[in-house]
Amino acid sequence: MKWQPTVIPSSITLILTLSLLIWGSPFVAKFVRIPIPPVEIMLGSLFAYMGFVTDNQYFDIIAEIGFLYLMFLAGMEVDLKQITRSSKEVIQKSILFISLMAFFSITLGMMFRLNAITIISMPLISIGLLASLSKTYGKEQSWLKLAFIAGILGEVISIAALTIFDAASSTGFSIALIIKLGYLLLFILTVYIIYRFLHLLFWWFPEIKSILVPKIDTSDQDIRLAMALFFILIAVMYSLGLELALGAFIAGIAISAFFHHEKKLEEKISSIGFGFLVPLFFIHVGASFDLQSLMVEGVITGALLITTLMLLARVLAAVVLKNISGSRDAFLIALSLSMPLTLLVAVATIGYETEWIDILSYYQLILASIFEIIISMTVIKILNVKREEKL
Repeated sequence: MKWQPTVIPSSITLILTLSLLIWGSPFVAKFVRIPIPPVEIMLGSLFAYMGFVTDNQYFDIIAEIGFLYLMFLAGMEVDLKQITRSSKEVIQKSILFISLMAFFSITLGMMFRLNAITIISMPLISIGLLASLSKTYGKEQSWLKLAFIAGILGEVISIAALTIFDAASSTGFSIALIIKLGYLLLFILTVYIIYRFLHLLFWWFPEIKSILVPKIDTSDQDIRLAMALFFILIAVMYSLGLELALGAFIAGIAISAFFHHEKKLEEKISSIGFGFLVPLFFIHVGASFDLQSLMVEGVITGALLITTLMLLARVLAAVVLKNISGSRDAFLIALSLSMPLTLLVAVATIGYETEWIDILSYYQLILASIFEIIISMTVIKILNVKREEKL
């Protein structure tokens, strides 16, 4: 009987490839001296181009969960007590930073005659990658603390804008859009009421915390609680037809607000995310970008223009933060808030699916989101290395 080579199913090839990329990306990042997230994106794009990472519905689902988990981790980095105790100057300067950043973004976009969807995308702020920076450099960094305060305000506004944009793209500017906005406001109000109620409940009966998250835990009750809250809020947002990322983000804030003293819980949740789910999301982002599109005229130049304008708008706006923590920290804050990867990809996808932008603009926005991560994280790393050398 003649021997015939065994054909390996594409799903098995995908599983093996993803396993090797998750395990090997830190080594590649260390070798090329680039932060891990952009390395995972570039490897995902490269291996997709070579045919090792293919379209798969299960991969898409897990990558979506990875994105939501990244927002969950970002929410866990939020210290509500720190924000409420922040001085009026910090809050006012943060709001001024966001306002100026939006003004500069829109102005620069109109000056260079960019399309409406691109201009809408430029002021977006996402703090998802701040969780990665916090894990790398430590959450006690002064510039990271300020970045989270400004980023949270910007994130809420950005997600609200994305929700409106998503609803408008599917229902148009009609009564359905007003209903969805009503759902959003009602949800936020309900969350606030529940937060105030739980705050009083735990203050009067602190032993409830020990029941929910016991000190001696042999059944991982803390992880079960966190995952239950994570999926419950996602389910609520899904039932309301609102942005799922907001639910995941609020779930993380809830864990941080009521169980911030449980450091082991934070470490467990973070390990699951950065060790498995989040890398899959970054690899998926890279895989969604076709390397052959780099040969299309205008893709690279357009992406570089968008990247430059978004960075410039944030750096100019960060001048108002200089008096709070110095020029270097203000620059670091501007860079750390220049990576709205998830929201930028979401707007680009919605815009392309509704035919509000063409394929060229879609590729430009996706590539710009990747450029922003590579440039921002690399410069942040260089500045922090120089700071450590001085110390």
